[in-house]
Amino acid sequence: MIARMWEIRASLSGFDELLAWVCDVAVPHIEVLPQHVSSDVYSSTDNRIVVISKWRHTPQDLPAPPAKLVARAPHVWDFTPVDR
Repeated sequence: MIARMWEIRASLSGFDELLAWVCDVAVPHIEVLPQHVSSDVYSSTDNRIVVISKWRHTPQDLPAPPAKLVARAPHVWDFTPVDR
């Protein structure tokens, strides 16, 4: 299992529209892929949106967000579980 964390900061006026795009376009784009297991979307009070998706193997990128809605490009990290 691989968890991918995708984080983006919305422009000051673009938060609501970017969040809608993430929920209505970006996440559904990856949810249909056979290696996708699940996704969760989070938001913060400082205009950030985070998607944590879980994959059987080979995580796929979310589509590129509309440039006018973002304050900076997304950051992406992959994680694997730790046996403890």
